[in-house]
Amino acid sequence: MIFESPHPPITVPEESFSDYLLGSLGDRRDKAAFIEGPTGRRVTYGELRDQAAAAARCLAARGLERGGVVAICSPNVPEYATAFHATAMAGGCSTTLNPLNTEDELVKQVNDSGARWYITIPPLLDTARSVAGRTSIEEIIVFGEADGATAFADVIAAGMGSDASEPMGVEDPREDLLTLPYSSGTTGLSKGVMLTHRNVVANIEQISSVGLVEPDDVVMAVVPFFHIYGMVVVMSGALRAGATVVTMPRFDLVAFLETIQRDRATCLYLVPPIVLALAKHPVVDNYDLSSVKWIMSGAAPLGEEAAVACQERIGCRVFQGYGMTEASPVTHLCFGENVAADKISTVGPTIPSTEMLIVDLESGEPLGPGEEGEVWLRGPQVMKGYLGNPEATAETVDAGGWLHSGDVAVADEDGYMTIVDRAKELIKYKGYQVAPAELEDLLLSHPSVADVAVIPMPDEEAGEIPKACVVRAGDVSEEALLEYVAERVAPQKKVRVVEFLDEIPKSASGKILRRVLVERERAARSRAG
Repeated sequence: MIFESPHPPITVPEESFSDYLLGSLGDRRDKAAFIEGPTGRRVTYGELRDQAAAAARCLAARGLERGGVVAICSPNVPEYATAFHATAMAGGCSTTLNPLNTEDELVKQVNDSGARWYITIPPLLDTARSVAGRTSIEEIIVFGEADGATAFADVIAAGMGSDASEPMGVEDPREDLLTLPYSSGTTGLSKGVMLTHRNVVANIEQISSVGLVEPDDVVMAVVPFFHIYGMVVVMSGALRAGATVVTMPRFDLVAFLETIQRDRATCLYLVPPIVLALAKHPVVDNYDLSSVKWIMSGAAPLGEEAAVACQERIGCRVFQGYGMTEASPVTHLCFGENVAADKISTVGPTIPSTEMLIVDLESGEPLGPGEEGEVWLRGPQVMKGYLGNPEATAETVDAGGWLHSGDVAVADEDGYMTIVDRAKELIKYKGYQVAPAELEDLLLSHPSVADVAVIPMPDEEAGEIPKACVVRAGDVSEEALLEYVAERVAPQKKVRVVEFLDEIPKSASGKILRRVLVERERAARSRAG
C-alpha cells in the first residue's frame, strides 16, 4: 500500500529559489533576517536581497554563467546566505563544503563539481590556496579581508555600480541546478546530489505548509549551512516565514545557551547529541530558556528516553523529522500541538505531496502498517540525480520515481514512521554521514592491513561511531591505525575503535557481510552488560 500524507497537497511555485524567498519583501525590508550570534550584528532582509543581487552581478561579470559552480566553505555567518543567493541569482550552482574536511577531501569535491570560485573565511585561506592550486579554482573570495584574496564586500560593491549589468539568471527552475551538496547515498563514496530550484522550492513550500516557523520567531542556526538540513530547513525555511535567524559558527554549549537567552530564541533545530546535552548537562539549569516553543531533531534518530528527558527539562515539545540529501531533504515531520505523546519516538507522517512505500527487503513487495521494510519515497523534492553518475542514479531512483532510502522502518496505522534499522551501509556520527567504503579503502592502504570491514558501533553521545574490524598483514597496534586514519580524514570520519579478527565474513561473491559483524557486536555488548 502507498502511505499518503495526511496534509493537503501543495502547488509548487514555478519560481527561482531567490524569487521565491526574497522576491517580495513587503514590510520585511527593515526586519533582521540574520543576527550573528557571537557579535549581535544584524543583516536586514533588504540588505540580504540587495547585497545578493549586487554580488550576483559582479560574479556574472567575472564569468559565472548558467550552471557554473561556486564552492562555499565557511561556518555559519550571515554572509553565507548572501553568497548562496548571489550564486543562485546569477544562474549558478553552489556546492557546499565542510570546513573540517581535509585538503584531499576538499580537492575531490571541487574537482568533481567543476567549481571555479571558492568562497571561504580568512582563517581557512591557506587551505583554500592549496585547494585552488590542485583544482580549477580561478578566484578565492573571503568573508572579511585577507591578503591575496578578494573581499566579498568588494564583490558586493562592484555589483552596486551603475554600469553593472544583470546576470543571465535562472531559465528553467525544473532543470537549472540550485545546489550540489555531496552525499554517500545508500552506500559507497560521496556523490554530487543535483538539486534543482524546483526541488528545493518544493521542499520549503512543503515544510512551510505544516506551520513550523512563524514571522515572529527567532530561529537558532547551529546546524551547519553546508549540511542540507541547515541549508534548506533552517536557513531557507526561516527566510520563507519571514523569521529571524541567529547564526552560530560552531557549537559550544555555553555560548549556545547564552545566545538563546539573549535573543529569546523560539525555535531550535538540533541534532540528537545537542538534544542529549540539553537533557543531561548541569549547566543548562543556569539559563533562561523559557522563550523556546519547540525543538526539532533531525539528521539521525533520536531515542525516546532522550526526547522525553529534554522535553520535561526545557518545558517544550520535542519533535523529530526525517529526510535525505537526495530529497532536498525533508520527507517526514512529526509536528503539531495535537501530536500524541506516544508519537515522540516517530519521525511523523509524510509531508504534503509526498508518498511512501514500505517494501519487503527481499521481494520488494509493498507492506502494510506494522510491517518492517525499506522506505521508498516519491515527491517533487526528489533529486534530479547524481552528478555524472547515471548508474548510481538509476540504483537510487527507479523508473517509477521512487527514491530508495536504504532505511528500514515501520509505519503505524496513522502513517507515522519509526526508523528501526538501516539497510544502507552508512554510519551516522552526530548526524554526519560516514561511508564505510571510504574508511576501508584508506585502511587497506596501510601496509599492515590485509583486510578490513567498518561497521557502526552504538554510542550514547554520537549515535554511532565507526569501528574497524581488521585482519592484520603485519605487526600494527590499534593506536597506530587510529592515528593513521585521523591524519587523513575529517574529524567526524575518524575510526574510534579497532578490533582485530582472523577473517572478515563475506558472501560467495566477496561482498562484506556487515550484518554478521553488527550482530556479533550487539551480542558482545549484550553479554557485557
